[in-house]
Amino acid sequence: MGRPLGKHLGRFAVAAMVIAPAIGISTVAGTAGAATSGSPITIAMVSSLTGEGASEFSQAPAGFNARIALQNAEGGVDGHQIKGIVLDDQTSPSGVATAVQDALSKGVIGIVSTSPLFFLAAKYPNQAGIPVTGGFFDGPEWGQQPYTNMFAADVGSVDQTYPVNTSIGAFMKAHGGTVVCSYGYSISPSSTRSAVGTAKSFQHAGGKVGVLDTSLPFGGVEFTTQALQAKQAGCNAIYAGLDDNSNVALATALHAAGVKPKVVVFPTGYEPSIIGSPAWKAVQGGYFDTTFRPFSLPNSGTEQMQSALQKYAHFKAGEFPSFAQYESWLGADLMIKGLELSGKNPTSSGVIHALRNVTSYNGNGLLPITINYSTDFGHDPAKSCGWYMLAEKGGFVAASSQPWCGTDIPGTTTVSSS
Repeated sequence: MGRPLGKHLGRFAVAAMVIAPAIGISTVAGTAGAATSGSPITIAMVSSLTGEGASEFSQAPAGFNARIALQNAEGGVDGHQIKGIVLDDQTSPSGVATAVQDALSKGVIGIVSTSPLFFLAAKYPNQAGIPVTGGFFDGPEWGQQPYTNMFAADVGSVDQTYPVNTSIGAFMKAHGGTVVCSYGYSISPSSTRSAVGTAKSFQHAGGKVGVLDTSLPFGGVEFTTQALQAKQAGCNAIYAGLDDNSNVALATALHAAGVKPKVVVFPTGYEPSIIGSPAWKAVQGGYFDTTFRPFSLPNSGTEQMQSALQKYAHFKAGEFPSFAQYESWLGADLMIKGLELSGKNPTSSGVIHALRNVTSYNGNGLLPITINYSTDFGHDPAKSCGWYMLAEKGGFVAASSQPWCGTDIPGTTTVSSS
């Protein structure tokens, strides 16, 4: 589950469902990738193009391929053209191990992860000395020893305690909420942390917790009981750290029960496909969050990405990217930055060294924060920011032109002690 505004883990509960370790897979032996003068540079992206994660990630290659195509059109990296390969982990523990080792066997210089299961195979590129960039959302390894070869292109790194952040609670309180109902899946630590973190953040902002329910079955769509409990508790602020189908079902059940919240926040669903879909009416008036700058608030980064997607991925005018496409674009962008900084004939070790010395990265303005990879490992950003997008009849509208920000609350954690 992804982390809206840098702090909430409500997007990829599917990752937590696949908790069995990959077995029967041996480590690939060999040396880390290196490019000779003028030769192509190969990087791979691993994502969930089929299986349970496909609904979120099947379109991820568009961002990865468009960023590479743009770089190649501009001459590549010091005369090296970049060859991108996309590998499907099939949303499977054995599949992600196979995909990562397939990438290593092809002599890649680096790997971009947009997989909710990458944590199950992170040891292979680490042991091979291969840099990994991409989305942090799969697990804690992005800020965990010995994985200093990994660089989250969205948030920089991960604090292992997953502390509570002020942002979500302050936002909901500022938009009229006084009593919150917060929901998460029982099987997903990320979804549970998301729900718990929201409740604690709301309390910190001066609100009350009416319901904190982290017992929901993954993918559940029957919420009559929860809706009646929310009405009885007087909840006028709703947070649903669930997948899209569950969020829509919960919103529908709340409406049917006569619950009239002042503010509803969804960490999933800010996608082009939901506009005009059967689910669209049910979520009208809800806020959807995004860590990435919306195309409706253009700057140089959005304009560069929009132009490349239209040219190389056949996007239509006005079309905006999905979460996975933002993640894959930024993963490729950060890898390219490492290649550019590592010398005329890049090596994997050179890219790792170069990226660990990057002190100012924001994806050309796609990110609302600036990441310092030289100091951030194992820590959250000093400030976590993002945009809330209001679902109106005609589409998404930014609640504010400026990102909403928050900070970690000292001494807090959303990691279960059990």
